[in-house]
Amino acid sequence: MRDYSISVYFIKAVLKNAVAQGLDPISLLRKSRISPRLLLEKEARISVERFADLQVNTMLAMNDEALGYVSRRTPIGCWSMMCHAVIGCETLGQAIARYCRFYQLFESGVHPQLIVDGDEARIGVVTADEGAAPDPYMTELLLFNAHRFASWLIQEHLPLQCAQLAYPPATDLREYRAMFLGNPIEFEAQHSQLVFSTALLDRRITQTEQTLRHFLRHPVLMLLTQTYDQNSWTARVREAVHQHLIDMPELNDVAAMLDVHPQTLRRRLSTEGTTFKEVKSQVRRDTALHYLGKQGLSIEEIAHRAGFSESSAFIRAFKGWTGVTPYTYRKGL
Repeated sequence: MRDYSISVYFIKAVLKNAVAQGLDPISLLRKSRISPRLLLEKEARISVERFADLQVNTMLAMNDEALGYVSRRTPIGCWSMMCHAVIGCETLGQAIARYCRFYQLFESGVHPQLIVDGDEARIGVVTADEGAAPDPYMTELLLFNAHRFASWLIQEHLPLQCAQLAYPPATDLREYRAMFLGNPIEFEAQHSQLVFSTALLDRRITQTEQTLRHFLRHPVLMLLTQTYDQNSWTARVREAVHQHLIDMPELNDVAAMLDVHPQTLRRRLSTEGTTFKEVKSQVRRDTALHYLGKQGLSIEEIAHRAGFSESSAFIRAFKGWTGVTPYTYRKGL
């Protein structure tokens, strides 16, 4: 599992309906070891483990796996039952069709739907009232879950022709790239849906009842962190930097590791919408957030593990990433 981080946008989205359900968001944050102060910082981030805990704790407190975003509550246990209903399927097409049918049974006003049209397959977001579009986060949660679960079933990242969203971006575009694993994204489309090749529906399901038991121990975290062979240059660079953080390689070093010319690597990263500097900064940031959530490590040791030779440089960088110092961040955990 790699150390990733989550934007404060998603923290606020998970908690959006908590007060209406009679819950205290501050208590939910503290139970998940997240500092409430981070909600005041636009650029704040938390580790993926803390976010997964927050989402699960909020669902349990609401007794609603849809987090209050749909007209009828989705009781705790629905995801688990859906997994058991799907795991016996032989192909991805059968599994997605059963997945969508399962959620159509709840009549909650929003559900996924599989549409096959020639060479193109789509998992769309369908609403009972076409004039009332679901909240953007509900759409993102539904499509994210469908894409990551389908990827888990076949043990590879399901390649998309496009992820289409029927609204403008609600947060930084990089967050959407991470959400949909670097696949192309279109905003303000006619429909919110995942578009992919029909040929992928014939992929065999490789997971079993045995592997499902492991998956269901913490499915939210599994969906957020699952990684398979990724061929993107961004993923390769991230992995190379992560493996050599303490020595902090430069672009030329990583290019040599990947057996490409530095200019070629720079160009390929640019094509994927990023730079070596951005990837290096993200790996440092996410590594620091991961270790700050663990007990027994000093700030100096965390700085070292995140590739900083001096604590002062680490503290400055961390404040730039999150809006608070690592001391303040840890105090709120």
